[in-house]
Amino acid sequence: MELLTGELRRTLPPLYAQEHVKDPIVYIKFFTPDSNWTWYATEGSEEDGDFRFFGYVIGFEREWGYFLLSELQEARGPLGLPIERDLYFRQGPMSRVVETD
Repeated sequence: MELLTGELRRTLPPLYAQEHVKDPIVYIKFFTPDSNWTWYATEGSEEDGDFRFFGYVIGFEREWGYFLLSELQEARGPLGLPIERDLYFRQGPMSRVVETD
């Protein structure tokens, strides 16, 4: 599965574009099918030959932070399954995403 399509790259705002937005838009959801880790991308930019996202990460903690496309592509869950992009995810404000997801 392609985690970041050309269309998504063009849609996702650059890093810091939503920095002062109270309820930022979430554009992409990534998840591990064999664990409880989830990444919600709100922004992203090409950086040093990789793509850096900013968003909300649910894993050991729930926190805002940066993550790299290469990290998502290489990571595996406990059963060895790769991270996937939620093909049915509908972009929207973070407040709605948290309520419905």
